[in-house]
Amino acid sequence: MAKTIFITGAGTGLGRGAAVGLAKKGHRVIATTELTSQKTDLLREVENQGLDMEVFKLDITNPLDLEQMEKYDFDVFVANAAINEGGPLGEVPMERFRALFEINVFATLETAQIAARKLVKRGSGKIVFMSSMAGISATPYVGPYTATKHALEGIAQTMKSELEEFGVKVATINPGPYATGFNKRAAEEKWKWFDEEKHFTRKADMIEQEEQLKEFDPEDMIEKMVEIIPADDHKFRTVYPEETEKQLKETEQERWDMRI
Repeated sequence: MAKTIFITGAGTGLGRGAAVGLAKKGHRVIATTELTSQKTDLLREVENQGLDMEVFKLDITNPLDLEQMEKYDFDVFVANAAINEGGPLGEVPMERFRALFEINVFATLETAQIAARKLVKRGSGKIVFMSSMAGISATPYVGPYTATKHALEGIAQTMKSELEEFGVKVATINPGPYATGFNKRAAEEKWKWFDEEKHFTRKADMIEQEEQLKEFDPEDMIEKMVEIIPADDHKFRTVYPEETEKQLKETEQERWDMRI
């Protein structure tokens, strides 16, 4: 059955791919982008493909933009907007750390609260938080992003319990590393403030960590998102690809025996 799906952060990457993919499947998609330039670019693709998609600019940290969200009704809300930045937690500037929490946690929860009020009033619907494998694992020099996604996991699990009695479902989708440019941009950001002369973290260690990252083809993840987002019945947490799910289960098990 066709659904009306509202998705934030649809200007780039997996969010954009999922928005287009869902519209192609016949769903009515309300896709929002952080920037006006992204909106223009996405609208061009929508018109070229003749898709049923409304597109508007929604910076989730902007109160005026959030007011726009109040005007829409939808069956599924996808909290996808996020930023990513790496760096050692022992040295990351606090303004960089706070900026990630501002978008990935505080503003994300605020959008989910708007969605929750609407769906509770209706007595049905679903909120999907785009989390990450970083919401479960902890990788050196990816700490700022990891911390926000761990917080998001706590938010999602708690809201699932709180909203169940009102007929509203809550789920997470946790992608592994996909080649959308998101991880590469994040890796670059830390070099704007990191200074080998001043900081104790070894630059070579951070570069080695970056080089170890094996990224997957985003089309597979987009297909999985298009399958899960409108579905009425699926696991609370969808980790994809399967090798990432296997890896995370092993990581969680190892934590119980981890020693200092």
